[in-house]
Amino acid sequence: MSFGDEFQRLSKYFRESLKGRSLDWDRKPPLYKKYSAENEMFELAQPEREGGQPLYQTLQQRRSVRNYQNKALDGKLMSQILWAAQGISLATEYHQFRTAPSAGGLFPIETYCVINNVNGFKPGLYHYQVPYHALVLVKEGSFGLDLARAALGQKMLRDSAFNLVWTAMIERSKWKYEQRAYRYIYLDAGHIAQNAALAAVSCGLGSCQVGAFFDEEVNRIIGIDGETEFAIYMSSFGPPL
Repeated sequence: MSFGDEFQRLSKYFRESLKGRSLDWDRKPPLYKKYSAENEMFELAQPEREGGQPLYQTLQQRRSVRNYQNKALDGKLMSQILWAAQGISLATEYHQFRTAPSAGGLFPIETYCVINNVNGFKPGLYHYQVPYHALVLVKEGSFGLDLARAALGQKMLRDSAFNLVWTAMIERSKWKYEQRAYRYIYLDAGHIAQNAALAAVSCGLGSCQVGAFFDEEVNRIIGIDGETEFAIYMSSFGPPL
């Protein structure tokens, strides 16, 4: 039996295995990843929350787009896609609801933005700060080519206006779901990526989702350890040719 088949078998739920389980609330991981106050933060334009292109029309037009125009993108469009992907849609006294669902409301997926050519932003690696709808500069530089190489030479990551890289902080989900968490993180990432892809169409942009990449190379670009946090999905965005 292959390791994939073995994982599927061992991560199944059975009524007997769920009996008597309890959660250690003192060990619950935080919902948000924070950076030092020394990291420069950039507020994003407020997203549109009403109107836009009709949903069914957007679904009809969604395609994977691998060729982009070589021109700077309006930062408002990037803001709209980031919010659609994982932004806060409703804040109450006790909860912050997001645009994409997450198993158990644990939100293990982090969003990084590799900016190649967006007005008002230096090329570099940024982290999306969900509570503030802002980007934190992790490191400045041109990383599009490195990302394309890590993704088996998929050049649209180099030519795009920006790319999103989604990582999983697995302990957030394992705290509640143990080994079943590995199933849920990929479901969560899929919800997020589809939101972003549909938002791109509504904004007149193209996108292409990427699952084929050398894991450790992408982890090094992002600057994460590959164990407690690791890359699981990517997408490119830009004005189509």
